[in-house]
Amino acid sequence: MTMLSQSLKRLLCAGLLASCLPVQAADIPTIRVGWTIPGEEAKYWMMRRPDAFPDLGKTYRIEWVQFQGTAPMVQAMLAGALDCSSQAPLSLGQGAAESGLQAYILNQHVGEKPGSFSVYWGVPEESPIKSIADLKGKTVGVNVYGSGVYGGMAMLLKKNGVDPEKDIKLVETGFPGSEAAIRGGRVDAGVFVQPFASRAEAKGGLRKVFALSDLMPNTVHVMEVCKKDWVDANPEAARRYSRDMAAAMKMALANREETIKVVSEVTRAPAPALEPYLLKASDFAREPGMHPDYAAVQAMFDMYHSLGLIKKPLSVASFRRDDVAAPAQ
Repeated sequence: MTMLSQSLKRLLCAGLLASCLPVQAADIPTIRVGWTIPGEEAKYWMMRRPDAFPDLGKTYRIEWVQFQGTAPMVQAMLAGALDCSSQAPLSLGQGAAESGLQAYILNQHVGEKPGSFSVYWGVPEESPIKSIADLKGKTVGVNVYGSGVYGGMAMLLKKNGVDPEKDIKLVETGFPGSEAAIRGGRVDAGVFVQPFASRAEAKGGLRKVFALSDLMPNTVHVMEVCKKDWVDANPEAARRYSRDMAAAMKMALANREETIKVVSEVTRAPAPALEPYLLKASDFAREPGMHPDYAAVQAMFDMYHSLGLIKKPLSVASFRRDDVAAPAQ
């Protein structure tokens, strides 16, 4: 059974239980939220420290559903199984351009800026692969096909004369399985994000070939997106959800020691593995107020469209509703 079908089944069961709740409890809006790993510390705080958010559980509730990447969450939103989810600009753009997904961007979780961590692809130290051009005919790992990470990789390959559809064999390894796939010879090059990059670097024997920062310095990786029809029908719940998420980010940044505990509880990564990078210069960039970088999203939409990854031009303005997006009051 796929991760998506498992998630949909849990949501259907939750819906049946909700129908049996007392009227007062059932009247509280419940937001069905998809999430993934890594880089969603604000959500992790809301999951594991809900008492820190006065409205959570009282004026709105959340059903959390984990996914392996952003692209499957687009399908879940289109199927009506999720109200909100983590999205990359590519997965959101493809969902909108190809399937008519209508949604608003509420918050921005993580991105890249000069000096921050950048998603990269690594190979064994002794590998003959020295550049992107050397990937022709090789097996390359990615977290999931159609994700934002895949989009950036595909753009870099095309810019260096490698057709990502014809010149490589693509294998979905997920982020956690990437290091083992490289060391076991299942892929010739594999993708790394934190905390898996720090863990692999500590073991040694691998080296970096290219990174998404080679494509553009300011990249938006993960945004919080909610379906337009749900937000339009539940603007107050959407506003409180966005506001609480921004508050969660401030807590995460203000209390790094507690954030390490929270992330360890959610990801099951031991705290000593998180200590070297989490919320440090070797981590992704975070905007304290979680305000979406609409200009960067528009630039990514335009680049994806120019390379044929998004089938029609998109305007980020169609994904804006400022009264519910950070900094919501």
